Formats: sequence, C-alpha cells, structure tokens
Amino acid sequence: MASLEIEDLLNAGAHFGHLTRRWNPQMRQYIFMERNGIHIIDLKKTQVLVDEARNAAERIAAEGKRILFVGTKKQARDVVRNEAARIGANFVSERWLGGMLTNFATIRKSIKRLKDIEKMEADGTIENYTKKERLMISREKERLVRVLGGIADMNRLPGALYIVDIKKEHLAVKEAKTLGIPVIAIVDTNTDPRDIDFPIPANDDSLKTVALITKVIADGVSMGREASKALMAEEGAADDREMKEQGKEGAGDDAQARRRTRSRRGGSGGGGRRDQEQRAAGGGEESAAAPAAAAAPAAAPAGAPAGDEA
Repeated sequence: MASLEIEDLLNAGAHFGHLTRRWNPQMRQYIFMERNGIHIIDLKKTQVLVDEARNAAERIAAEGKRILFVGTKKQARDVVRNEAARIGANFVSERWLGGMLTNFATIRKSIKRLKDIEKMEADGTIENYTKKERLMISREKERLVRVLGGIADMNRLPGALYIVDIKKEHLAVKEAKTLGIPVIAIVDTNTDPRDIDFPIPANDDSLKTVALITKVIADGVSMGREASKALMAEEGAADDREMKEQGKEGAGDDAQARRRTRSRRGGSGGGGRRDQEQRAAGGGEESAAAPAAAAAPAAAPAGAPAGDEA
C-alpha cells in the first residue's frame, strides 16, 4: 500500500512546479506536462518515490543510525522542527553552518560550550560573573540554541539527511556528498536531483506538501527505530538463553568432575586400609612366633657324640 494517495498529493498542491523558464532540464523525467507556463509534476512518480524514500529512511534507522532533518526556509522550518521533535530526531531549522558535517569536530566544541553554559545556570556558578558578563553569556546561549539546539545530542555524524529544498540547502547537500552520506530530499522543477540518493519530486514551496511528505519520512524513521529496538531486545534475550545453557552445561561438568574425584579418593583410601590391615595381621604372627622360637632348645649339630649329651 502506498504511503500517500494521489488525491492527498493533489489536495496539497504537490503537483505544481515552477515557471517553465526557471526549470532545470535534469527534472525532465519527473514532469508530466506544462500548463499556463508552469510545469506540472508527475504525481504517480512522486507516489512511488515517496515510498522508496520512506523505506530507505526506515532501513537506515533500523541500523541504529540517525537521520538529520534539514529545512531552514519559511515553509519548512516549523514542520521540520515539529516532526523531528515528535520522533526524537535531530534537526536544523534555522541556519546551516558551513562545516556542520565536514568540520564536525569544531561544531562539537560549540555544542560543548552550550552544555557548559547550561550547567553553569543549573548549578548557580553563573552568579560568579558580573552582570555584564552574564548578559553576554545569555546572548551567546540564545545564539547557540537557535543554531545548534536541534543537534545538541548528536555525538556522531548522521546516517542520512532529509532535506526540504536542495537549492536553498546546497551546502548541506555538498557536505553530505563529500562524506558519502545519503540524502533524501524533496526536489522541485528548478533543482538538479543528480546528487540526491532518494529524490521526491514535489512542490517544495507548498506548506501542505512539505508537511505531508515530511510526516511520511518521519514515520518511516520511527518504525525503523522500533524495529531496531525489537531486534536488540531479541538478541539480548538470545544471549541470556545462551548464557543460561552454558551455565547449566558448566554446572553438569563440574558435578561430574567432583564425582570422579570422590571416586578416585575412595578407591585409593580403601586400598590403603586393606594394606594396613594386612601389615597389622602379618606383624602379629611374627611377634607371636618370636617367643616360641626363643623357648625351644637349640637343635644339636649333626654328627655330635651322644656322650656329650649325657
């Protein structure tokens, strides 16, 4: 079943492209017709490509990777922020900082500065600064939150980008391409879709269209995360079962070893007692024979004269 119906796309105005004089020839394959000087997008292709993009987002999220939502234009800003917040995803909705991906180490330093300021506010150490210094720190925090608030917990590069309007967010597209990060994006008739891994031909100036498609992508990410959690839970349960089985086998082996040890000890102990009893019995006979031998007269030597005996 398709993620979006053609009727929903029509009602949202997803089929309206730009003026024909502003088109990009690379979008030719996604254009259905020209009407009143405006290109009309083929919504059947949009429908298919939305599904492909959604499946890609779900697959990437299922691998445990994050998808960064990017949309800084007026029509996309609130939608991107709200949908990303709904599923707990990272987002950029105010301004794309140059090097946000390719110079991520520097961006992380700015994120650390934001967290340090928040910590100072929480533990009260900010009161150690003068009133003027506190005002400057407060303004710095506002700027950092506005620009980096959506990626404050992003500790590593994302697994993919979802972008609204690749013409406006060309820096994000360029950085993602440099790093080999796949891009899912809405592409209008005035853009070049060749650098986009999962293009979605649609009207990127329509608030309804942006909201409709962004929700589908966000739902795909959410489902991928749930699948990832279920897989991790299943793997954890399998590991627990394996450990229990190994524990049982180990306990059985230990019991058998103890039985063999007791058997060996018992065998050697029995033989020792029998030897002692035999030695004790032999010693008794020898001691009894000794007095008898002492009491008996010495036998006469052979050939001795009888007179000597008298």
